[in-house]
Amino acid sequence: MGKKVVIAGGGTGGHLYPGIALAKALKRNDMDIEITFVGTRQGIESKILPREDFNLKTILSSGLLGKKGLSKWTSLCKLPIGTAQSMCFLIRNRPNLAVGVGGYASAPLVFSAWLLRIPILIHEQNAFPGMANKWLGKIADKVAISFEESKRFFPNNKVEVTGNMISEELCRPREEFPPSSKDPFGILILGGSQGAHSINMAMIETLDLLADRKGDIHITHQTGEADYESIKNMYKAKGFTADVQAFITDMPVRYRLASLVICRSGATTLAEITAAGRVSVLIPFPYATHNHQEHNARVVEAANAGELILDSEVSGERLAQSIKRAMDEPDQIQEMEDNSYGLGNRDATEKVREICMELMGNARKAAGNDNKPKGRYVLSCF
Repeated sequence: MGKKVVIAGGGTGGHLYPGIALAKALKRNDMDIEITFVGTRQGIESKILPREDFNLKTILSSGLLGKKGLSKWTSLCKLPIGTAQSMCFLIRNRPNLAVGVGGYASAPLVFSAWLLRIPILIHEQNAFPGMANKWLGKIADKVAISFEESKRFFPNNKVEVTGNMISEELCRPREEFPPSSKDPFGILILGGSQGAHSINMAMIETLDLLADRKGDIHITHQTGEADYESIKNMYKAKGFTADVQAFITDMPVRYRLASLVICRSGATTLAEITAAGRVSVLIPFPYATHNHQEHNARVVEAANAGELILDSEVSGERLAQSIKRAMDEPDQIQEMEDNSYGLGNRDATEKVREICMELMGNARKAAGNDNKPKGRYVLSCF
């Protein structure tokens, strides 16, 4: 009988794409393995996973942190429903492993897996873990983390520093992913899967200050759905040729062409940037849980692999200064690219895949050595 793995989480690309990278790695090594994602209808997973040809089971779940009044009570009411849905799904499918990749959909599924004594792996992308993963780490069999700094939040005997899981196309040796071309100077602007209005508007302000260099620059800008039409029209009005998209799907190609990345500092974005060895201007999302994006960005800045600009300080003038400095100081940029590449964990996905196989192997051995009932799947769902 083939193995079954459930990957729970999503909501944003930062949680979803590491799960997709793991799922592809598992399938590459065992085509018979059956993988199902568990998420929500409102999360990005409902749009992305059908394109990736992975099954999605949706449950009721939403975040609690920062919510007040009716919204908080609504989220609380969803928790037992999402947990019941997760229990029924796990009982019917009997997976060999549950993997939580963060986000509000992971908690009900992982908690249900613990109740049913299914092996659990948690993957934490950020330097400062979210509330769900800090709690789930206590009941998980293993916790894979991306930053050494987050070790202190989890039981020592469970933690392994793996790095963040990213697309295989970005995990190439340096000779296959060479330092960026400087002619033209490629600027890649990312605001996360939903875009970032403050970055979008600051970049439009920047164009006036780069007017004398427009022939030397190529801009690729992911705006998010809300700002797409207006930003696209503004580039055209200011005479800049730019590839403006609401959402970019071919990220490895975009990183290959970029000389400078201006973006939020979500953990998955940073994992991709450092794997590709690119220099970044990092503008943390100011409302991220526990301000984890700023924690992430400071790790990169401390390694002289990128520049941190707080969202409250971002402006057209500040971005123009950063872009001009990057264009005018190629030796400094080369050094920062080397530092960035040195931060990359290009074997992270393989490390996490090996942990998954170990957990499934251990569970199978334990089951074979003890024929007594384990207490799993004691409920029935109709």
